[in-house]
Amino acid sequence: MATVADVAPTRIVVESAAPVADPAPLGLAAFALTTFVLSGHNATFIPDLIWVGPALVYGGLVQFAAGMWEFRNRNVFGATAFSTYGGFWMSLGIFVTLAVVSKTFGAALAGANLPNAVAWFLLAFAIFNTYMLLWSTQVSVAVFLVFLTLEATEILLVIGNFDAAHGHANNGWTHLGGWVGIATAAVAWYASAAGVINGMKAPAAVLPVGAPLHVHRRPMPRRQHA
Repeated sequence: MATVADVAPTRIVVESAAPVADPAPLGLAAFALTTFVLSGHNATFIPDLIWVGPALVYGGLVQFAAGMWEFRNRNVFGATAFSTYGGFWMSLGIFVTLAVVSKTFGAALAGANLPNAVAWFLLAFAIFNTYMLLWSTQVSVAVFLVFLTLEATEILLVIGNFDAAHGHANNGWTHLGGWVGIATAAVAWYASAAGVINGMKAPAAVLPVGAPLHVHRRPMPRRQHA
């Protein structure tokens, strides 16, 4: 009869999941290109509606997928940012598509309703962007600048669309928002390029992104007295 001593202990092997490539450069690139095309239209040098395709696929679907991969990397900031702005671009692209192709949908947006609706849409995302801007200080200078310029872009476009809803069609707010949006795209492209190049040359950092502006440190645990 076998005894307990004769039975070899069972070894449980827990294999860690294989690491995945950093999805942040892809998410930033998708965001940058789509922002550039729409902002170029707002700045009046790129034709209208060409941005809808990138909004639905590249800035929308691809950036959303990057956000899902950030969940896999346990990066809650990147997952929240990329997933949200992927949804932002898809939502805006679908909204404009319906406004153009659907007579019923378009009729509901006649007159001041369209710029008024866009203004509220952008304002809602500006609220989201505000707290992401605050916490981007814990990521890097480059990421902080992306959210800072994006905040300015959204606020300018909110003002411009509310102004247009009140009958001022030729206001300069949207035009200015377009140029600030181009600056946003440039910073996001730089952050994306830095992620690609630095990732290929790791551990050396070829393109600097800047240290976090603020690092939150947990307080030291207090000693418990008996």
